[in-house]
Amino acid sequence: VQVVESGGDSVQAGGSLRLSCAASGYTYSTSYMGWFRQAPGKEREGVATIRGDGSTRYVDLVKGRFTISRDNAKNTLYLQMSSLKPEDTALYYCVAGFKGSWLDSFSPRNYAYWGQGTQITVSS
Repeated sequence: VQVVESGGDSVQAGGSLRLSCAASGYTYSTSYMGWFRQAPGKEREGVATIRGDGSTRYVDLVKGRFTISRDNAKNTLYLQMSSLKPEDTALYYCVAGFKGSWLDSFSPRNYAYWGQGTQITVSS
C-alpha cells in the first residue's frame, strides 16, 4: 500500500490550498481515509475523515474552512483548505487502512498506512 500526499506550500493568512492524496494497493472505495496534522512541539491530531459512503468528520478548529472529499474513480483523497490561519501551519498526513469505529476515526493508532507528509506554512 502506498499513500502519497501532495499540494503543501507556503501561503499568506486567509489564503487557500488543496491537498491531494493518491492511494494504491488498497481497497479504496469502501475505506475510511483522512487527514492528520502535526505542528512542531504538538501532538498529531485528526483534521478530517471521510467514510466510503461520503460521511465526513472535522475537528472543530477547521469546521467551515476545510472540506474533505474523495474521488473513488481516481483513488484520490482531497483536502480543500480556505481561510488559512497561522495556527494551521503543520505537516499534514494522509492516512488509510482504518480499523475501528467511526467515532474513533480521529485516533492515529487506528490507521495502518500513513503518507510521508506535506508541509503547510501559513504566514501572518
